[in-house]
Amino acid sequence: MSITPLRNASQAASGSPVRPGSPAFPALLKRLGEEFAGRAAHYDRSGEFPQENFQRLHQEGLLALTIPLSQGGLGSGLAEAVEAIGAVAKGDPSTALILAMQYLHHNRLQDNPQWPQALRQRVVREAVEDGALINSLRVEPALGSPSRGGLPATVARRTPEGWRISGSKLYSTGSHGLTWCNVFARSDDADPLVGVWLVRKDSPGIRIVEDWDHLGMRATCSHRIDFDEVLVPLEHAVNVAPASRKSTDTELDAEGLLWMGALLGALYDGVARAARDWLVDWLKQRTPSALGAPLASLPRLQQLVGEIDSLLLVNRSLLDAAVDRRLPIGASGQLKHLVTDNAIRVVELALQASGNHGLSKNNPLERHYRDVLCGRIHTPQSDVVLVKAGQAALGL
Repeated sequence: MSITPLRNASQAASGSPVRPGSPAFPALLKRLGEEFAGRAAHYDRSGEFPQENFQRLHQEGLLALTIPLSQGGLGSGLAEAVEAIGAVAKGDPSTALILAMQYLHHNRLQDNPQWPQALRQRVVREAVEDGALINSLRVEPALGSPSRGGLPATVARRTPEGWRISGSKLYSTGSHGLTWCNVFARSDDADPLVGVWLVRKDSPGIRIVEDWDHLGMRATCSHRIDFDEVLVPLEHAVNVAPASRKSTDTELDAEGLLWMGALLGALYDGVARAARDWLVDWLKQRTPSALGAPLASLPRLQQLVGEIDSLLLVNRSLLDAAVDRRLPIGASGQLKHLVTDNAIRVVELALQASGNHGLSKNNPLERHYRDVLCGRIHTPQSDVVLVKAGQAALGL
C-alpha cells in the first residue's frame, strides 16, 4: 500500500493541526465518516482494500492517534480511540476494524519491555511517517481461534541466519494493507517457545490467498496468508515464552482486553447508529398513498424508534463507563457482548420497520445488517464471555 507521507502525523494535509479534544476534532471525524460512507458500497461489492480511506486517515494523522506526542503521534488514549472508531465505523466498518487493530497494537507497544527498543521505535516511526499498519495473525485452519486454547501449527525454526517461519493464518484482517504482522507461532525447541514473531509483510516467502468472501465486513480483506520459510531476524521474536510456562502466554492483559472490548463495541455501535439514522430519514420521507402522511406519524413506528434510541443510550453509557474506567475488573468481555447484541437488535428493528425496502441492495440498511452480524464472531465470543461471568458469580 502506497501512502503519501506527512512531515508530522498530527498535521493534516492543509497544514493545520487537528488535535483530539479540540472543537475541530469531532467535526473532522464526522466529515471522514461521511466521506467513507460514500465509498462503502463500492468496497463492499468489490472486497478491495479501502486504500483511499487509509490515505485520508494518514493525511489527518489518525493512523498515529494512539502514538505519544513525543514520537510524532497524536498522544491520545482510549476515549479518543473509541470516538474515532465509532465515527469511522458509521461510514465504513471494514476500515474501522483495521484501524481499531492499529490503535490497539500501538497502545500496547508503549514501553513494552518484551520488544527491543530499536524495533519498537521503527514500527512507530513507520506508522507516523508512512502510515504503516500492523495487526496480529493468530487463527489457523486446524487450531481455530487461539482464545480457546491449543498450540499453533505455524513453526519458527532456528537457523544461523535467523528464524524461518512456515505456516498459514486465516482471517488476516487488513492483509493487503499491512506492513507488519504479529504472527502467533511456536519454535522448534523441545519445550517450544510460543508467542509472537514480528514479520514484515513484504518479506520473501509470504503469499496472500484471496479467500475472504464473507457475508459482511467484506473490505477488511481478511484473507489467508501463507508463510513459506520466511526469514526474520532473531530479535523479531518479540513476545515469546516456553509453552510449559502458560502464565506467560500472549493473551491480552486487563488493559488490552478493555481496549479490545471498547473498540469492538464502538465499531458495531457505529454500524447501528448508521442504520438508525437511515431509518429515521426514511420514515420521515416515506409517505404511502393509503396513509397520506409520512410513516413517522405512526405511533407504533415512533415506539420502535424509541426502542432503538434506548438501546443506543445503553450502548453509549457502557462505552462511557469503559472509557472512564468505571467497569468492574474483568467485565470487558461483557461490555463487548452487550454492546454488540444491542447493535444487532437495533439493525433488526430497523429492518422490521422498513420491510423489503431495508433488504434491498439499493439501500444501505441491508449492508449494515450484514456488517453488524459479524460482531457475534469476534473474540471474545458470547458463550465464552457468559461462562466466565457465571463462573465468577458462582465462585468457580
